[in-house]
Amino acid sequence: MNVYDNVNNLAASIRQSKEYLEYKEIKAKVYSDLELKNQVEEFEKIRYEEQLLALQGEAQSEEKMKKLQELYTILVQKPEVKDFFDKEVRFNLLIADVNRIIGESIKDVLS
Repeated sequence: MNVYDNVNNLAASIRQSKEYLEYKEIKAKVYSDLELKNQVEEFEKIRYEEQLLALQGEAQSEEKMKKLQELYTILVQKPEVKDFFDKEVRFNLLIADVNRIIGESIKDVLS
């Protein structure tokens, strides 16, 4: 089996994983409500912007961080959004683990 076959098998395994299927299902449910979708997308946009600043070593905006916390507090009061965030984290952990395993397997040529 060549590398591409293995990668395609890995991709299929990810798409069949509990983490992927549950995240996909709850995302579809949350995003079917346009108001919720807009709120979640606004939250994620601000979160991404602040993470990017942190990665670049720049100071995060206190105003945006406060807005982010307020949005989060409002959003997680809705059970489906809390479930969405929880399942998003589990899925992201799965992908991070896969990336870590791949990275460790080739670190000898990357250093």
